[in-house]
Amino acid sequence: MESGEHGSGTTVRGAAVVWYCIGVDKPVAPTDPLPAPPDIPRGALVILEGRAPVWRYGLAFHALHASPAGALATYDPRLGAVIIASPRREFAPGETFDLTPPPREQND
Repeated sequence: MESGEHGSGTTVRGAAVVWYCIGVDKPVAPTDPLPAPPDIPRGALVILEGRAPVWRYGLAFHALHASPAGALATYDPRLGAVIIASPRREFAPGETFDLTPPPREQND
């Protein structure tokens, strides 16, 4: 899908799961833009994924701060989705969910 979005149709504790790929396949600078964020339904669990410098994740967290997301997580291949922030009691920081990103579409 465009803009780094993976739609999965998955829900966790009533929250839609939205994948946001910020990964890169070449060197990037902090001034390089992030992919446009995906559509985020109110209360969704947004999971950031992709191979990228840690500062790129920080930029994405900051960009998503004002979004309608109900929780933010990062994807770790060993752990699944790891909650990093949420105002909702249903999601605790450090909590993990056994989720895997959907396959990326190839632009050949």
